[in-house]
Amino acid sequence: MLRWVLLALFFGICASAGDQKKKKEKLQSLSRGWGDNISWVKSYEEGLSKMVSSQKPLMVIHHRDDCPYSQALKKAFVAEKSIQKMAKEDFIMLNLVEDSNDKHQAPDGYYVPRILFVDPTMTVRGDIAGKYSNHLYTYTPDDMAHRE
Repeated sequence: MLRWVLLALFFGICASAGDQKKKKEKLQSLSRGWGDNISWVKSYEEGLSKMVSSQKPLMVIHHRDDCPYSQALKKAFVAEKSIQKMAKEDFIMLNLVEDSNDKHQAPDGYYVPRILFVDPTMTVRGDIAGKYSNHLYTYTPDDMAHRE
């Protein structure tokens, strides 16, 4: 009888640890490595809704896990404490790895990495663009030094 109680207790502990691990992975999955201390929204629609209610602009980061340019930008984004602080305090944050057919999320093409800034009037800010004329919303790790 004692063996069965110990066995049940063991399985209960293992199941509880598995649930805690799943919860932790779920919280981290929204950050996708871009900053675990930042509050990330799940979707573009949720981001737009929170943007309107908070009057904070929305930053949408489009990237791919298998893209070396995306990975380099992510590494620089995470390493820069002032960028992390600004992302946490001043923006509604969303990062996406899946393609979208929404033309508003790709005003000049479906490339990665690209970062769009949407203001609370739901306008994609064309005046906040990178240095490349063929991919306006591309940013590189070197661009971290050019922030305002």
